[in-house]
Amino acid sequence: MTAIFLMSMLFGLACGQAMAFCIPTEYMMHVERKECAYCLTINTTICAGYCMTRDFNGKLFLPKYALSQDVCTYRDFMYKTVEIPGCPRHVTPYFSYPVAISCKCGKCNTDYSDCIHEAIKTNYCTKPQESYVVGFSI
Repeated sequence: MTAIFLMSMLFGLACGQAMAFCIPTEYMMHVERKECAYCLTINTTICAGYCMTRDFNGKLFLPKYALSQDVCTYRDFMYKTVEIPGCPRHVTPYFSYPVAISCKCGKCNTDYSDCIHEAIKTNYCTKPQESYVVGFSI
Protein backbone atom coordinates (compact mmCIF):
# COMPACT_ATOMS: atom_id res chain seq x y z
CA MET A 1 0.00 0.00 0.00
CA THR A 2 2.82 2.41 0.85
CA ALA A 3 4.55 1.75 -2.48
CA ILE A 4 1.37 2.52 -4.43
CA PHE A 5 0.85 5.72 -2.45
CA LEU A 6 4.47 6.79 -3.00
CA MET A 7 4.27 6.07 -6.75
CA SER A 8 1.01 8.06 -6.96
CA MET A 9 2.64 11.01 -5.21
CA LEU A 10 5.65 10.96 -7.56
CA PHE A 11 3.41 10.69 -10.62
CA GLY A 12 1.29 13.62 -9.38
CA LEU A 13 4.35 15.78 -8.80
CA ALA A 14 5.77 14.93 -12.23
CA CYS A 15 2.49 15.78 -13.98
CA GLY A 16 2.09 18.94 -11.93
CA GLN A 17 5.51 20.18 -12.99
CA ALA A 18 4.81 19.44 -16.65
CA MET A 19 1.41 21.15 -16.77
CA ALA A 20 1.08 24.89 -17.20
CA PHE A 21 -0.94 26.76 -14.59
CA CYS A 22 -1.66 29.92 -16.57
CA ILE A 23 -5.18 31.15 -15.85
CA PRO A 24 -7.23 34.35 -15.59
CA THR A 25 -6.74 35.69 -12.07
CA GLU A 26 -8.68 38.38 -10.24
CA TYR A 27 -6.77 41.62 -9.92
CA MET A 28 -7.62 44.96 -8.32
CA MET A 29 -6.09 48.07 -9.84
CA HIS A 30 -6.27 51.70 -8.80
CA VAL A 31 -6.52 54.38 -11.46
CA GLU A 32 -6.16 58.10 -10.91
CA ARG A 33 -5.26 61.18 -12.89
CA LYS A 34 -3.73 64.17 -11.19
CA GLU A 35 -6.36 66.52 -12.67
CA CYS A 36 -9.31 64.44 -11.39
CA ALA A 37 -10.75 64.53 -7.87
CA TYR A 38 -11.13 60.76 -7.34
CA CYS A 39 -9.24 57.51 -7.63
CA LEU A 40 -11.07 54.60 -9.22
CA THR A 41 -10.71 51.03 -7.88
CA ILE A 42 -11.31 48.49 -10.66
CA ASN A 43 -11.75 44.73 -10.26
CA THR A 44 -10.60 42.92 -13.40
CA THR A 45 -8.87 39.72 -14.48
CA ILE A 46 -5.30 39.37 -15.70
CA CYS A 47 -3.29 36.39 -16.90
CA ALA A 48 -1.02 35.01 -14.21
CA GLY A 49 0.63 31.74 -13.47
CA TYR A 50 3.42 29.35 -14.27
CA CYS A 51 4.60 28.33 -17.73
CA MET A 52 7.13 25.58 -18.33
CA THR A 53 10.37 26.98 -19.76
CA ARG A 54 13.78 25.58 -20.53
CA ASP A 55 17.10 27.30 -20.32
CA PHE A 56 19.49 26.23 -23.06
CA ASN A 57 23.12 25.64 -22.14
CA GLY A 58 24.31 26.86 -25.53
CA LYS A 59 23.01 30.45 -25.17
CA LEU A 60 26.17 31.92 -26.65
CA PHE A 61 25.64 30.06 -29.92
CA LEU A 62 21.96 30.85 -30.44
CA PRO A 63 20.49 34.01 -32.03
CA LYS A 64 18.57 36.31 -29.64
CA TYR A 65 15.15 35.44 -31.11
CA ALA A 66 15.69 31.79 -30.10
CA LEU A 67 16.25 32.76 -26.46
CA SER A 68 12.75 34.06 -25.70
CA GLN A 69 10.86 32.07 -23.10
CA ASP A 70 7.16 31.37 -22.79
CA VAL A 71 5.17 33.61 -20.47
CA CYS A 72 1.61 33.52 -19.20
CA THR A 73 -0.20 35.86 -21.61
CA TYR A 74 -3.65 36.63 -23.02
CA ARG A 75 -5.32 34.21 -25.43
CA ASP A 76 -8.64 36.05 -25.54
CA PHE A 77 -9.32 39.42 -23.97
CA MET A 78 -11.57 42.43 -24.30
CA TYR A 79 -11.21 46.05 -23.36
CA LYS A 80 -13.56 47.81 -20.97
CA THR A 81 -13.75 51.56 -20.56
CA VAL A 82 -14.70 53.40 -17.38
CA GLU A 83 -15.14 57.05 -16.53
CA ILE A 84 -13.03 58.49 -13.73
CA PRO A 85 -15.31 60.71 -11.63
CA GLY A 86 -14.49 64.28 -10.69
CA CYS A 87 -12.52 65.29 -13.79
CA PRO A 88 -12.67 68.87 -15.08
CA ARG A 89 -14.13 69.46 -18.55
CA HIS A 90 -10.74 69.85 -20.28
CA VAL A 91 -9.56 66.39 -19.11
CA THR A 92 -10.65 63.19 -20.83
CA PRO A 93 -12.18 61.15 -18.00
CA TYR A 94 -12.09 57.76 -19.76
CA PHE A 95 -9.73 54.90 -18.94
CA SER A 96 -9.57 51.61 -20.92
CA TYR A 97 -8.15 48.39 -19.53
CA PRO A 98 -7.90 44.76 -20.71
CA VAL A 99 -9.98 41.97 -19.17
CA ALA A 100 -8.58 38.46 -19.56
CA ILE A 101 -11.10 35.92 -20.86
CA SER A 102 -8.62 33.08 -21.37
CA CYS A 103 -4.85 32.70 -21.08
CA LYS A 104 -2.06 30.69 -22.68
CA CYS A 105 1.64 30.06 -22.36
CA GLY A 106 3.36 31.66 -25.33
CA LYS A 107 5.61 34.39 -26.57
CA CYS A 108 4.83 37.83 -25.17
CA ASN A 109 3.16 40.08 -27.76
CA THR A 110 4.21 43.70 -27.24
CA ASP A 111 1.22 44.90 -29.28
CA TYR A 112 -1.04 44.47 -26.24
CA SER A 113 1.15 43.33 -23.31
CA ASP A 114 3.86 44.84 -21.17
CA CYS A 115 6.55 42.18 -21.53
CA ILE A 116 9.00 43.63 -19.02
CA HIS A 117 8.80 42.09 -15.56
CA GLU A 118 8.92 45.05 -13.20
CA ALA A 119 7.33 45.55 -9.83
CA ILE A 120 4.34 47.87 -9.81
CA LYS A 121 5.53 51.09 -8.23
CA THR A 122 2.18 52.18 -6.86
CA ASN A 123 -1.05 50.27 -6.85
CA TYR A 124 -2.88 52.34 -4.29
CA CYS A 125 -4.91 55.53 -4.25
CA THR A 126 -3.68 58.90 -3.07
CA LYS A 127 -7.13 60.50 -3.55
CA PRO A 128 -10.64 59.60 -2.30
CA GLN A 129 -11.81 56.29 -3.82
CA GLU A 130 -14.71 55.35 -6.02
CA SER A 131 -15.28 51.64 -6.74
CA TYR A 132 -16.16 50.27 -10.13
CA VAL A 133 -17.54 46.73 -10.20
CA VAL A 134 -19.17 44.90 -13.14
CA GLY A 135 -20.11 47.96 -15.13
CA PHE A 136 -21.63 50.00 -12.32
CA SER A 137 -20.09 52.83 -10.36
CA ILE A 138 -20.80 52.51 -6.64
